[in-house]
Amino acid sequence: MDHNEPGRPIEILLVEDNPGDARLTREVFLEGKVRNHLNIVDDGVKALAYLRGLGEYKNATKPDLVLLDLNLPKKDGREVLAEIKADPKLKQISVIILTASPAEENILKAYNLNVNCYLTKPVDLDAFIEAVRTIDDFWISVVKLPVN
Repeated sequence: MDHNEPGRPIEILLVEDNPGDARLTREVFLEGKVRNHLNIVDDGVKALAYLRGLGEYKNATKPDLVLLDLNLPKKDGREVLAEIKADPKLKQISVIILTASPAEENILKAYNLNVNCYLTKPVDLDAFIEAVRTIDDFWISVVKLPVN
């Protein structure tokens, strides 16, 4: 099914341990013009359980897009990204790093692990909202994501 068909919402998994950033991201996506489902987990272990349909996530819908913070409890975003891209059942899922870290070494490592996009979270509230809107506008409305 084409992701641009009006009947199918985009499934998004946000992996974010900061409740304020998670809430704000949810609000921006709710304002968006494209129907989507945003699910949120707050650590790397939960993210992988969600993606693999384990435990409390056994009925979770596999996401089309993952928004992944790097600095997470239990298992950091670099480890989560490496596991996603190494797993034949998950590697086709598009992953966007959305993190506060502008460190060149993190950017390089993420792209070496086959991340689809690396975005640094702006500190300014309005700029953060605009960055999330850009994700919605481009990755949800323009980009063709594989059907999972």
